[in-house]
Amino acid sequence: MELIPAPSRVDTPGGQAFVLDEDTKITGGRGTWRVVDWLRTTVGTATGLPLWPSEDGEGPRIRLWIAPPLADELGSREAYRLTVDGQGVAIVGASEAGVFHGAQTFRQLLGPDAFRRAPVTPQRSWEVPAVAVHDAPRFRWRGLMLDVARHFMPKEGVLRYLDLMAAHKLNVFHFHLTDDQGWRIQIERHPRLTEVGSWRARTKFGHRASPLWEEKPHGGYYTQDDIREIVAYAAARHITVVPEIDVPGHSQAAITAYPELGNTDVIDTSALSVWDSWGISPNVLAPTDNTLRFYEGVFEEVLELFPADAAEFSAFIHVGGDECPKDQWRASPAVQARRKELGLADEDELQSWFIRHFAKWLSARGRRLIGWDEILEGGLAEGAAVSSWRGYGGGIAAARAGHDVVMCPEQHVYLDHRQADGADEPVPIGYVRTLEDVYRFEPVPPGLDASEAGRVLGTQANVWTEVMEDHARVDYQAFPRLAAFAEVAWSALPAPGQRDFAGFEHRMAAHFRRLDALGVAYRPPAGPLPWQRRPGVPGRPLDGPPPNR
Repeated sequence: MELIPAPSRVDTPGGQAFVLDEDTKITGGRGTWRVVDWLRTTVGTATGLPLWPSEDGEGPRIRLWIAPPLADELGSREAYRLTVDGQGVAIVGASEAGVFHGAQTFRQLLGPDAFRRAPVTPQRSWEVPAVAVHDAPRFRWRGLMLDVARHFMPKEGVLRYLDLMAAHKLNVFHFHLTDDQGWRIQIERHPRLTEVGSWRARTKFGHRASPLWEEKPHGGYYTQDDIREIVAYAAARHITVVPEIDVPGHSQAAITAYPELGNTDVIDTSALSVWDSWGISPNVLAPTDNTLRFYEGVFEEVLELFPADAAEFSAFIHVGGDECPKDQWRASPAVQARRKELGLADEDELQSWFIRHFAKWLSARGRRLIGWDEILEGGLAEGAAVSSWRGYGGGIAAARAGHDVVMCPEQHVYLDHRQADGADEPVPIGYVRTLEDVYRFEPVPPGLDASEAGRVLGTQANVWTEVMEDHARVDYQAFPRLAAFAEVAWSALPAPGQRDFAGFEHRMAAHFRRLDALGVAYRPPAGPLPWQRRPGVPGRPLDGPPPNR
């Protein structure tokens, strides 16, 4: 079976295959109606078959139901069992999420044309081989971070990526909504965040050292109803959306919109514009009461748009906390007076105080803060979690200190890094991270004891879009490596050196046809197609293996 991600166990007992045709019906047990609807609108649309819902038990059918004891048997609330024989298809899950994951596997069994939006052949029947799949995920957090601040992705593109995530059994969408180069979420009490902060006059083309510019405005933002639609669309696919509002660094777009948020005694913040280049802006938030009240207002609206519900990770709000230069704080008499008033030793402790404020503020409202691993510096509030991006070190430190961790080290799962060392790779950034490199990534570092390893909620691949000007460039960087990452996150793989990459490549041959049907502009195994190249646009390639820290 050419399934991705690889299931825990597949039995092929032989026997009669099941034929899906115009007489096939769907029977959904309590709590499965959204999966029934998903099957009818995807598989039904692709095959041209009606797949009528039916409560009676007669005739060929697909049966869906929830059996909570399966969680104990297979070790996860997302577990499922899929059985196909001559009489029909049975998908049982430990929860609705498990049923949905089983439905995704069933879709793969139908072949690549089941991933299209309309029938492409006149066939009126589809044969599904007899099989029994027993499956459950290794990690609870299986994430994708998409940066829509550097280059805006319209709502339809975001919804498309949620479908791609669901097809790969990924379940957390980390939505990077704000940065120096753009503010992408409507905040009604602060309208200038989008009126001013959502667009820039021009854009650097290539790495920040590039002499090239795209001399036209770039921007966009999501209305609050757009956000509600995205969150609901994700929830129907058992994906939790974790929003990121970056503080206190990566905030030049916000300061441009509201200059009083910046360090006004150091620079003329009213002269700033939304940043048109890449890198780390020196313009950061001032740690004042006014700034705290402003962002509390922002987060009040964010909490309403991203409600906490029964989904395990829905309480999380990401606050960034990374790459905050302290030069303006050191030069600011007002900031230094505030630091001394608070009894803080240095600027790292001041940033820790800033982050702790929002950790407590969120906790008081039943939510949890998560941030990049710099938030460990100066101490971290109880209950806060860490996205370990600079390597394994931050995650190890956080786990040993009793904090939950999502492992996303840049050396392994930053998908903006180049995929090969060839001269035709478009805008090459960072170290070479091949499909095999991602497949051999291990999220749990050695040296953690069982209790500490239990703090690793899971793993996440990150897509930073400085050099990805449209969805085709995002596709090229993300795929096929996101498929390898999905298997790392879902499947119970052996140690990295013992993984069957040749077997994965064999399964990818079938998966490429699924990606073709989905319209994904992935990097072909032989290298970029002519229109995927960016000749003359400089990147910043780094040679040699990445540091394993």
